[in-house]
Amino acid sequence: MRVATIAAAVVLAGVATAAQAQQITGAGSTFAAPIYAKWAEAAQGATGVKLNYQAIGSGAGINQINNRTVDFGASDMPVPADQLAQHKLMQFPTVIGGVVMIINVPGVKSDEMKLTGPVLADIYLGKITKWNDPAIAALNPGLKLPALAIAPVHRADGSGTTFVFTDYLGMQSPEWKSKVGSSTSVSWPVGSGAKGSDGVAGTVKQVRGGIGYDESAYAAENHLTTTLLKNKAGKFVAPAMQTYEAAAANADWSKVKNFAIDLNDQPGAESWPIESATFVLLPTDPKDAAQSGRVMRFFNWGFEHGSDIAKQLLYIPLPDSVHQAIRGAWKADVPGAPK
Repeated sequence: MRVATIAAAVVLAGVATAAQAQQITGAGSTFAAPIYAKWAEAAQGATGVKLNYQAIGSGAGINQINNRTVDFGASDMPVPADQLAQHKLMQFPTVIGGVVMIINVPGVKSDEMKLTGPVLADIYLGKITKWNDPAIAALNPGLKLPALAIAPVHRADGSGTTFVFTDYLGMQSPEWKSKVGSSTSVSWPVGSGAKGSDGVAGTVKQVRGGIGYDESAYAAENHLTTTLLKNKAGKFVAPAMQTYEAAAANADWSKVKNFAIDLNDQPGAESWPIESATFVLLPTDPKDAAQSGRVMRFFNWGFEHGSDIAKQLLYIPLPDSVHQAIRGAWKADVPGAPK
């Protein structure tokens, strides 16, 4: 993901001219920004829709759609049913992606270090403070670990990626669950905050001993140093398309309402342990039904034609059955839905 897409509002142009295209506006998830940017470039000629998307974090995106200052909001944290009803919104997923750990440890290359959920929780609780701590050393025999202070980095803005990461830590650590919990913003016991995916990556790159979490497409596009993680099956797996797909394959969408599925800590020997769908929030009482129709037309193009683009960015496309369920929800809940 280009840093500029995170730093500010960016108009994502395609082959049609501004005069030919009708603009829609969205705001929120930085996790989803790479795929929305690429879909926008590819879809504009076919759909006549131009996307202006502000990658400002899920919390801010939820606030903006609640206040109706954008046409759609984007969040990696599914919004609870009561809040959807209160603000007259429906939500639907668009793609699935992983959350990865990025590090800056001298002498350690990408995917050389092994980490576990309990160790990550203890790092962010401030209980493990050195890279050569016995708990990390035991996981990494033969890897030269420096006696270097660990510098945890977290998102300072309201972030769906933070929700996904803290939800995972709560699954791995009862202490984390009881003391910190999971949300788009939490009271971090230790570490420094940075704004956006690019802020976390930049801080980790600058600080020797840094560790942070970022979404998989951003890490891949920017060649960040990632780690292996131990999954529910007890296997250490690398952040890669194969492991993201393995986790997504275990999702049972039939048992959730409002598409609010939790994909963290899925079973399977190859499953990546930190994973989420990313969601769009759309008014059920739009001021302009035609504008909502353009939003749905844009995402329908992504569902029908954007799977290869998603895979190139290490996102997992949704199953066709979920696409069909989303189209059904549009027709039932949102004026202006495509026929």
